[in-house]
Amino acid sequence: MISFNYETDFKLSSEEDVSKWILETITLENHKLEEVNYVFCDDEYLHKLNVEFLNHDTLTDIISFDYSVGKQVAGDIFISVERVADNAKDFNVSFDVELQRVIIHGILHYCGYKDKTDDDAKVMRSKEDSYLELYNQKFS
Repeated sequence: MISFNYETDFKLSSEEDVSKWILETITLENHKLEEVNYVFCDDEYLHKLNVEFLNHDTLTDIISFDYSVGKQVAGDIFISVERVADNAKDFNVSFDVELQRVIIHGILHYCGYKDKTDDDAKVMRSKEDSYLELYNQKFS
C-alpha cells in the first residue's frame, strides 16, 4: 500500500498515477511493495525531524525511514515541498520533475541503492533518470 499524507497545503495532482509508477518501479527492481507512506511537509517540519532523529541541523529535501526487510519495500518518506521548489530553481528544472525525482529517490534507497560515494551517486542518478522517463512515457 502507498499512502500520501499532507502536513502543508501542497497536494499531488494525481496520487493514482504516482502510485502506479512507484509500484512499477518497485516491481522492475525485483522487489515487492509492503507499505510506503509519503508525508509532504514544509522546511520547518522536516528540519525538526532531521535534528531529532538524525542529529543533522540542516535543511534537506527528503528524509526516509527504511523499514524494508529483504525484498519487501516498506518505509516512511518525508518530503519538504519548499526545499523541492528551491532545488528545482537551482537545478533549472520544473517543480514537478524535481518532485518526481525526490519521490523515486526514496524508493530506490529502499531497493538497495546508495548515494554516498561518487560512483553510487552516478548509479542512483541513472536509475532516477530511467524511472523519470518511464513516468513521462506512461503518465504525462
